[in-house]
Amino acid sequence: MTVEYIRYTVPEAQQDDFLRAYAEARAPLLRSPYALEFEICQCDEDATQFILRIQWTSAEDHMEKFRGSAEFREFFGHIRPFLGMIDEMRHYTPR
Repeated sequence: MTVEYIRYTVPEAQQDDFLRAYAEARAPLLRSPYALEFEICQCDEDATQFILRIQWTSAEDHMEKFRGSAEFREFFGHIRPFLGMIDEMRHYTPR
């Protein structure tokens, strides 16, 4: 199991669209057998900062299997406008 963390900086004027896009992207993401959990959080101290947390069966399943799937294409269609707002995207193994 691996956890992917994605940090975003989202200007205030785009936050409603950002949150709506991820609400719509949630269904195709969680239909995937490789995505186990999904959570998005907004920073209390700086409202432009968001962290997306996705728990995957493995980094390989995410990068190879999910990204080649119909679920990914649907998921990506929702979140594509916000890719330029990503500050960091990494996989972590719980210890």
